[in-house]
Amino acid sequence: MNLIQELYTRIEDANLWEKNLVLKRNEYLKVAGTTDTHVYFIVSGSIKISIVHEYEDHIIRFGYQNNFITALDSFITERPSDLFMQAIKKCELKVLSKSTFVNFLHSRIENKELWDRVTESLILQQLEREKDILISSPKERFDRVLKRSPQLFQEIPHKYIASYLRMTPETLSRLQKS
Repeated sequence: MNLIQELYTRIEDANLWEKNLVLKRNEYLKVAGTTDTHVYFIVSGSIKISIVHEYEDHIIRFGYQNNFITALDSFITERPSDLFMQAIKKCELKVLSKSTFVNFLHSRIENKELWDRVTESLILQQLEREKDILISSPKERFDRVLKRSPQLFQEIPHKYIASYLRMTPETLSRLQKS
């Protein structure tokens, strides 16, 4: 079962989406220092989640068509976070507030269990990424992300993938050719 599709279908069937939002290319959904407790479903387009340190943009996550995205730290704590969320391509999003989402989760035990499985998957993905960044060579990082997320290479420009993988665009290009 595709957990993301199942979660989307349950929210859609309950008619919970509160609004639709369109972002132009390069438009920000969230900037550092702000609080955002919404859950977004990406109908089309792609978004990068990043943090800026010493004027350098460090990409930590991508969201693309048929995926949920949120500033998870801000969503959980309801406090400002250092994350930026920016459209890479024009995006169409469906929007759900935290209160509506939490009420949905508590309305049926099956919804909560599904969300638990989604968040467990997200945590495992983040752990894999951390291992990649800390101990893997550029080639190993490239191979693992290609295996884990082949859609990434169709949806996201290579300069952003290179940043995500902590390598230069030239290194990424060389690895793709080999």
